[in-house]
Amino acid sequence: MSSPKVLFGFHAVGVRLKTAPQSIVEIYYEPTRRDARMRQFLDKVAEHGVRLIEADGMRLAKLAGSHGHQGVAARVQEIKQVHSLDELLENLEASNAELPPAERIQPLILVLDGVTDPHNLGACLRVADGAGAHAVIAPKDHAAGINATVAKVASGAAETVPYFMVTNLARTLGELKERNIWVIGTSDQATQTLYQADLKGPVALVLGAEGDGMRQLTAKTCDQLVSIPMLGAVESLNVSVASGICLYEAVRQRS
Repeated sequence: MSSPKVLFGFHAVGVRLKTAPQSIVEIYYEPTRRDARMRQFLDKVAEHGVRLIEADGMRLAKLAGSHGHQGVAARVQEIKQVHSLDELLENLEASNAELPPAERIQPLILVLDGVTDPHNLGACLRVADGAGAHAVIAPKDHAAGINATVAKVASGAAETVPYFMVTNLARTLGELKERNIWVIGTSDQATQTLYQADLKGPVALVLGAEGDGMRQLTAKTCDQLVSIPMLGAVESLNVSVASGICLYEAVRQRS
């Protein structure tokens, strides 16, 4: 069995408690916090029979690696997830093969190129979960990995959205195209806007880091580039906000 990892904060621990309580080794909590939120949380923990351990703020901060633990942390076992993007897409294709064309699920993937801030990654995972994206992809050498801060900001989405870090992003985008997934990148230089793009079919939306944008090779690999209209004084949006706009435009078009 893999060694336990730590989740902290009410959202991250609460989602694990809801989705996979059997994977929780133990939950640490600050007994001096006695507000309604903590009482409700402890009631839910008791319902699932998970081991509870009292811990002061210093111990929780050390365990979580952060002071933003809200008085709650948990040691948990990793949940078995799909191991590769290929496995995920093959599972989706297999389940679609049994459905009539009108009911088939079109892949929706978020690709992040150069997003190194864990807070931004956590927020992107959260919006990807909300929009029903099937996966988030990032390059191994230009990206944040999943850590306790990412899990806290993602409010449980780091547990539910597969996050694949790939060795060669351009090659992975090429493989998506071979599977007939249309690769759309966001760029300030694009002549078309997001709202002119067709997002109803299988699509991968590619966003770069705030300010720098996508790398040149990534942009060249895209089938299409679109811009998000900027009508005010600022030149760019935070990548998690941009991700939300793009993913939910796909949701809007598909509904």
